[in-house]
Amino acid sequence: MVGEDSASKVYIRNKSKVCEDVGIKYEEYFLKENVLQKDLIDLIQKLNADKTINAILLQSPIPHNLDINEAFKAISIEKDVDGFNPVNVGKLVLNQDTYVSCTPYGIMKIFEEYDIDLSSKNVVILGRSNIVGKPLIHCCLNKNATVTVCHSKTKNLKDITTNADVLIVAIGKANFVTEDMVKQNSVIIDVGINRLENGKITGDVDFDNIKEKASYITPVPGGVGPMTIAMLMNNVIKATKRQNGMID
Repeated sequence: MVGEDSASKVYIRNKSKVCEDVGIKYEEYFLKENVLQKDLIDLIQKLNADKTINAILLQSPIPHNLDINEAFKAISIEKDVDGFNPVNVGKLVLNQDTYVSCTPYGIMKIFEEYDIDLSSKNVVILGRSNIVGKPLIHCCLNKNATVTVCHSKTKNLKDITTNADVLIVAIGKANFVTEDMVKQNSVIIDVGINRLENGKITGDVDFDNIKEKASYITPVPGGVGPMTIAMLMNNVIKATKRQNGMID
């Protein structure tokens, strides 16, 4: 982790706890906000070369004076359990076996668990981040969905969302999606985590007013977040098995 981002500290703490719960040993490296790009890359390369380390996670975001894409590119593709190395991103686009970034992977596992078939469904994704929105496009396309991506420049947003069989929201605006923006019996996946003035955590979706209209809807907290961490653990175990010749 680089810097003092408060949300990142929470994520690191949660991930560390789950590592302890499932028996994964971990080391934490906290770098100061003014760390040089070279020093960050040097640390990553050191961990790449350490055969006792099976997985490397760079917590994002990192300070703006650093190039996060160069840092992701430096992580060994065999240890890139977040799936952000360009090689692993390319494998996802080509529908090849790879490490899928953990939030999209968790969402796909939710669909799998509840037998939600995406084939021929209209899937609308609100948000085009490299961490969630863009990987989700290919995850859903690989399941034969018809995918529409919306963002801050999208016009007539409501017309698009009300036609969605599956709506995935990852924009970081509390209760942005309202009841009139969703289709009856649609599936709603809320990726947002927002802290209100009263300290309460809420998602990007107006859960209370939409839950009766949706066929499935994920809560915040307690929905996508725990799945993200579970898929990180899954990727760590997969990486460890591969590096020890236990799977191809």
